[in-house]
Amino acid sequence: GSTEGDILSACSGVAQDMGFTIDESETRLGVLVASKTREASKFGERLAVAIIFGGDTANSMDKSQKIRLCIVVKPIAGADGKNEWIVRATFQRMVWNSYGQLNRLEALNEPELYTQFFDKLSKSVFLEAQKI
Repeated sequence: GSTEGDILSACSGVAQDMGFTIDESETRLGVLVASKTREASKFGERLAVAIIFGGDTANSMDKSQKIRLCIVVKPIAGADGKNEWIVRATFQRMVWNSYGQLNRLEALNEPELYTQFFDKLSKSVFLEAQKI
């Protein structure tokens, strides 16, 4: 079976495949934090961000944003007595204005983000278990 380290490693690979940089990883605690930063200073970029992530991000003061992915892996007892793993992931967006002040911090609840992450994670864990 997979270990907590195996699952976190798979999560790390998926996050990097999605364009995130790993900020923190603590295997003993089962925690991984990754992020990606994007500028939001041009109207077209802000509009694209608004379309992709929803909401009004076209505020003329918005300068940059960071999308953060937080992952927690937790063991549970499986039916056969072996450990199984629960993976929880949350996406957040932080938007700073041109003065470097945090304008918004919000959860990203778009199902597509989570579907993409967990589909890729499922494939990664399966391939690793098959040693492919």
